[in-house]
Amino acid sequence: MSQLFTPITLRDVTVRNRVWVAPMCQYSAVDGVPNDWHLVHLGSFARGGAGLVISEATAVVPEGRISPDDTGLWNDEQQAAWARIVDFVKGQGAAAGIQLAHAGRKASTHSGFDGRRGGVPDADGGWRPVGPSEAAYPGLRDDVEELDTAGIRRVVSAFGDAAERAVAAGFDVLEVHAAHGYLLHEFLSPLSNHRTDEYGGDFAGRTRLVLEVVREVRGRVSAGVPLLVRLSATDWLEGGWTADETVRLAGLLREEGVDLVDTSTGGNAPADIPVEPGYQVPFARRVRTEAGVPAGAVGLITEPKQAEDVLADGSADVVLLARELLRDPHWPLRAAQELGVEAGPEGLDLWPAQYRRAAR
Repeated sequence: MSQLFTPITLRDVTVRNRVWVAPMCQYSAVDGVPNDWHLVHLGSFARGGAGLVISEATAVVPEGRISPDDTGLWNDEQQAAWARIVDFVKGQGAAAGIQLAHAGRKASTHSGFDGRRGGVPDADGGWRPVGPSEAAYPGLRDDVEELDTAGIRRVVSAFGDAAERAVAAGFDVLEVHAAHGYLLHEFLSPLSNHRTDEYGGDFAGRTRLVLEVVREVRGRVSAGVPLLVRLSATDWLEGGWTADETVRLAGLLREEGVDLVDTSTGGNAPADIPVEPGYQVPFARRVRTEAGVPAGAVGLITEPKQAEDVLADGSADVVLLARELLRDPHWPLRAAQELGVEAGPEGLDLWPAQYRRAAR
């Protein structure tokens, strides 16, 4: 039996397989509201047989968007728009997840679709970003405002509010984004966190915010809702956040009720990253084996046998695909065939009835 196509249960949610869709920003929303593009984009992965479809980084407050074109979840209109998408995803047999995020110092950034790069000025619809310190990300807006304690409390509360809205919209799984150089990761890393108060300095200070956010989210939704956290396991830079610290934090997250750590790397500062197939898998393995928490592996996982081996050798509990699914939204269906397994108890249950003529 293929491990890739074995269901996995987290709390009250059973996901039909271990091929999960990683969050991928689309920069296609208006005023934070997802639209038909998001319906088709996310719906295609559910139709294609993925187990869990996780939406893109979705801002918990307007100033937490990466770009003016990001999705959000801070008002009723956004919640209703997400509910429509969730209904379709779940109607195809997949579980629906959402990544709750705050971009921090990397906010107010051009999407790049129109050729413009860097920070969006106020005159073009941008805003002043916030962060743990005034240190800016190279090439983005340089007027970062250091969050005070009251601002930090508002961020924590906003994550909780968005979590409640997500569950009301029908999402099965929640993920807190603490990776890729966005706000929570910025607090974790000494490269971006220069504070001297209780939210800076040593490991306990730098991890305080992410633990408070997790505690808030966990306390605001039903105990049956699975909670994931995405971490960048290393900054790939001297003096930055490290793999050892990730393992230590993962253990604390487990104690706070986190069900799986989605293990990525980098993004907090420009770095020379040794990119190759499966280059982040060893970090997931460390989280799983040393911290004792289920782990997801992501990053240049492209082939079915490669994904199967990641699970079979104990490196991770699930694999998350991104660009490979953009190339082939039906990758799970193809993977089942290539691995020589039936795609479920009845063989065709991953295939939509409308597509079953192509299943053999």
